[in-house]
Amino acid sequence: MNLPTAWLLLAQVEEPTIFTYFGESNVAGKAIVIALVVFSLIAWTVMIGKYLDLSRLRSLNLSFESRLAQSKGLLKLNLGRKSEALGPYAVLVESAVDAFHRYEGAGSERSLRVRMGHVENALQRGVAQQTIKYESKMILLGSIVTGAPFLGLLGTVWGVMDAFGSMALQASATLQNLAPGVSGALLTTVAGLLVAIPSVFGYNFLLTQCKLLITELENFASSLADRIELEVEVALEQDAASDEDERPSSPRPGSGF
Repeated sequence: MNLPTAWLLLAQVEEPTIFTYFGESNVAGKAIVIALVVFSLIAWTVMIGKYLDLSRLRSLNLSFESRLAQSKGLLKLNLGRKSEALGPYAVLVESAVDAFHRYEGAGSERSLRVRMGHVENALQRGVAQQTIKYESKMILLGSIVTGAPFLGLLGTVWGVMDAFGSMALQASATLQNLAPGVSGALLTTVAGLLVAIPSVFGYNFLLTQCKLLITELENFASSLADRIELEVEVALEQDAASDEDERPSSPRPGSGF
């Protein structure tokens, strides 16, 4: 056989594709590949949706924080049900103000301590609830990141075991008979890595964003408690000053009246 004829025969040989490997897989391998494709779609949907959700929450927080900085009286705010639409910061403000007005005691130092205790407890509960919202769906994404490589490895081991088992039943074992089953089995590992590699980068990025937003939320709650306490102290000082001004002055001793 001359060289041009050999090249012509090589050109006529069809190169294997991923669909060829999929067709050579056993039933378990095909089921695992299909499951990994579904997991990949779920992972990308979660990552894109979570990124958009966190970006929206951060935008709402920054917008509300700028509006709150222009507000003169924090304790006079009454957001009500609108707080959910205004973002996590607004929910914390509504919870803190509602907790402060829940105890209608006298304007004394003890009353202030009781009220601030209610405010701090409400802020802690609010931060915990918002943290759950920030970290929602992250467990699902983390499970896909962890489970996809193992699922692909399971398909590979199963496929190789099946390929060697079928070879044992044949009279002669050749590489041409063994290669299709092994290549189909290795497809599951490739599919598992294709699912896990993008997901682990997305998971780490989203987890960092969640931790950043949670830290900002905790700092905002702390500054919110300080601002409420400061407003109450100023109000008490103003009330005390007005009482001093309205108190009638007593006549001096020896004035002659």
